[in-house]
Amino acid sequence: MKLDKYEWQSEFALTHRAEGEVKALLLMLEARGLDVPADVRARVEGCTDSEQIERWIRSAVSADSAEDLFD
Repeated sequence: MKLDKYEWQSEFALTHRAEGEVKALLLMLEARGLDVPADVRARVEGCTDSEQIERWIRSAVSADSAEDLFD
């Protein structure tokens, strides 16, 4: 079953999907050797908007610093 077009509806699913995306984003930044300051980590961890997190993930691929996610 392909989930890329599935529209998550329950608050539980949306919350946990966002949490997984946040974890992946932070892991990507760390794997690239970028420092993730506490303020950046807090902003990312506080986000529950999957679309925003996905934009940050795309930015993280080429970001020179974790702060660049928010440009």
